[in-house]
Amino acid sequence: MAGIAGIDSRKPETVTRMLGRLTHRGGAGSKVVEQDGITLGAVWPEAHVAPTPHTLRRYAAWDGESPPLPDPAYLEQESAPFALAMAHRPKTLLLARDPLGICPLYYGRAVSGELCFASEVKALLEVTRDIHEFPPGTWFTREDGFQPFDAPQAKPALPAQTATIAFDLRLRLEQAVCRTIREDETGSWLSGGLDSSAIVALARPHVRTLHTFAAGLDGAPDLRYAQEVAEYFDTTHHAIVVTLEQILAALPDVIYHLESFDALLVRSAVTNYLVAQYAANYTNAAFSGEGADELFAGYSYLRDLPAAQLPRELEELTGKLHNTALQRVDRSAAAHGLVAHVPFLDPDVVTYAQRISPDLKLRRGDETTEKWILRQALVDVLPDAVLWRRKTKFWQGTGISDLLAQHADQRISDADFRQERQLANGWVLNTKEELLYYRMFREHFGDLASLDWMGRTKGAPRQAA
Repeated sequence: MAGIAGIDSRKPETVTRMLGRLTHRGGAGSKVVEQDGITLGAVWPEAHVAPTPHTLRRYAAWDGESPPLPDPAYLEQESAPFALAMAHRPKTLLLARDPLGICPLYYGRAVSGELCFASEVKALLEVTRDIHEFPPGTWFTREDGFQPFDAPQAKPALPAQTATIAFDLRLRLEQAVCRTIREDETGSWLSGGLDSSAIVALARPHVRTLHTFAAGLDGAPDLRYAQEVAEYFDTTHHAIVVTLEQILAALPDVIYHLESFDALLVRSAVTNYLVAQYAANYTNAAFSGEGADELFAGYSYLRDLPAAQLPRELEELTGKLHNTALQRVDRSAAAHGLVAHVPFLDPDVVTYAQRISPDLKLRRGDETTEKWILRQALVDVLPDAVLWRRKTKFWQGTGISDLLAQHADQRISDADFRQERQLANGWVLNTKEELLYYRMFREHFGDLASLDWMGRTKGAPRQAA
């Protein structure tokens, strides 16, 4: 995914320096321009074309006459994820970000007061330590401030029959997949679970060659399940067997690109990072099954919620993806110049999914079935062994399980944990594993007074001091 950076003044050298921290996000081209007293810059990968004045998707807009202020309705209807920066009217910077925050964007004020922005925190740190995450579903100008264009609205439940809902859901998913296919050869991350297998099944008829990628320790369940799915759909499959030593060696780089020390996020990002590194040798784009658990009630704790509370909980989970799971997907891919597509989070799919009754998502009976309606939508697409497979946590499927936590316990004493777990901003580190990651994070980025831009996984376990 491309990267953008800029500042609300004439400082091309500064923006060039900021882009220097984002070169991993695009090796096909880069550009820095001044327009109306504003300096804008972008890098982009081979999978995308260069920015143009009317390009809304993922890029800074520049050159020639600036387009008018995007109508909020137009922003909301844009199907591709975007982080937008453009000069709008003389000396007026416009910023905007897609409704779910699939594309990252941060902003802050330089010491001299100018507004600056970038796709990653590391680029902003070149000019300021005043870091804030740009809110998803929002546009901004100095005159108007932050204006939401994707305000939450009540979504009436679908009145249709189950079979119709399942059919329409699959149709929307397949359309979302097809919208992102630009070549006759592409890639997909594959764990062998329901979500990633669904995307592989829907993409396979539309490409000549589909590369699938799975990673895990030797004997990991994901490697076995992914191989079964790859054989069923005749993909060009790549199984990456990693060792604990390789995982530990990659951790500093993972944390640098992820820009987080959240233990569960880092733990799940390690194999994402390694598989993306491998995948970049074969393709410049890959599908991810991210978002299905949040839309269709895939987490085990949701079974204990009353049905009436489920829609709100799922909406909250989906709304928090931007600085947790989506950050993992984006940074793992972008670290290697790879573009990650998330069809489950296509606006048409999201809007439709949020109208499906919670009773169809979490089917209660003798045995509660999560993501029931999604499974119904894929009945004649996936083999039964995959269709009814239970979800496992990402790091369990890859075989990592608690190995990283055990490593942290060996590296960090109880006394050090008690002394270092309280951060200057008031946060309390949950585990020794998180402290291990925080130490690496601090080596990269220093002691930051505010970390409000960083997401933390809900319900993460805590370790006694």
